[in-house]
Amino acid sequence: MALFLLFLLFFSFFSLSAQDAQHNSTSLSFSFPLTSLPPSPNTSPSFYSSFVSQIKQNPPIKTSPYNYRSTFKYSMALIVSLPIGTPPQTQQMVLDTGSQLSWIQCHNKTPKKPPPTAAFDPSLSSSFSVLPCTHPLCKPRIPDFTLPTSCDQNRLCHYSYFYADGTFAEGSLVREKFTFSSSQSTPPLILGCSQDSSDDKGILGMNLGRRSFASQAKISKFSYCVPTRQTRTGLPSTGSFYLGENPNSGGFQYISLLTFTPSQTSSPNLDPLAYTVPMQGIRIGNKRLNISASVFRPDSSGSGQTMIDSGSEFTYLVDEAYHKVREEILRLAGSKLKKNYVYGGVSDMCFDGNPMEIGRLIGSMVLEFEKGVEIVIDKEKVLADVGGGVHCVGIGRSEMLGTASNIIGNFHQQNLWVEFDLANRRVGLGKADCSRSV
Repeated sequence: MALFLLFLLFFSFFSLSAQDAQHNSTSLSFSFPLTSLPPSPNTSPSFYSSFVSQIKQNPPIKTSPYNYRSTFKYSMALIVSLPIGTPPQTQQMVLDTGSQLSWIQCHNKTPKKPPPTAAFDPSLSSSFSVLPCTHPLCKPRIPDFTLPTSCDQNRLCHYSYFYADGTFAEGSLVREKFTFSSSQSTPPLILGCSQDSSDDKGILGMNLGRRSFASQAKISKFSYCVPTRQTRTGLPSTGSFYLGENPNSGGFQYISLLTFTPSQTSSPNLDPLAYTVPMQGIRIGNKRLNISASVFRPDSSGSGQTMIDSGSEFTYLVDEAYHKVREEILRLAGSKLKKNYVYGGVSDMCFDGNPMEIGRLIGSMVLEFEKGVEIVIDKEKVLADVGGGVHCVGIGRSEMLGTASNIIGNFHQQNLWVEFDLANRRVGLGKADCSRSV
């Protein structure tokens, strides 16, 4: 289970055409549990990037939203337990706003090779079907994909994608329902059915792509509240997750998603399907760092966009911003720095000693957005416990991931409602005690 969180997914090589038939939308009312895995001293910060894609962004969603509420547990990733199939089988999936394809681990439970107990058994679902090679989604139209979909020996639409540590997931594209109750379910959605991956948890892709779960299920709005990570007890914390309207949204502050022209979406370093927000700057303590707002906006090559990604544990900054942050952190608490130590290959702002004392030296950190909207990281939450008595500022270098983007990970979304309002192309933020939110 913990191995899944070691994956550093740089790029997913997958092309999804928009020619598949549209389904009628249905207004549903639901609630799901999310679970997480306990951190390990040997665990690297997890990162799930968006699928490489150059398809156009979706038009505004005008359909009725789902309304579904559940709890989840959190330590390094948000893992939602979803009822899939007819009758439903509960599947654990990482909630990932940075990727498109949703996939589950599939196994027919034959006596020859017992699968993971949590794997989905297609033979038990009456609503399960496979996509043949003749399906439009199995005919990639983007010529520069390194690993496009292909036809397997059974004439099924096969996909593969690889992770930075050399592990991979592959399988067939299928259709399957999410069955929330006897009277409420989605139409059959296109998913990946993986027969070979390193873990029995899948991914719930929730970005702006046409084949994300959010788009296929015509979800107009979803939100989650990430609780404070419980590191001492080793037990995951419990937060809340909504599909559809959130009764707490009256107190949210909203920031509009950036939009891009067709020429911008073809920029080599831009992910047009990410939730890209207009970040303005960073404060540490009472000091606003000397970082131009342009560092947080995409340039002509697409470098520098700032995205909110629930599938990334840490926050990642492009070098110009990262070095300014590190310079200020060292000015404030450099005497406590653990020298020659780089956590996960991405963060060299790690410390020995009492984390509360070091947090007081550093002070609170603030991520600034337009219209005065802020994400405030209290001094008690600036450091992440990475094991072995070492605590690191939860910020890494984007360059070490091979990406040119700023990424706000779930570590800096603790005690926040984060709402993705797809219909109005905006993100809402609201302070909360997420361990008590409903």
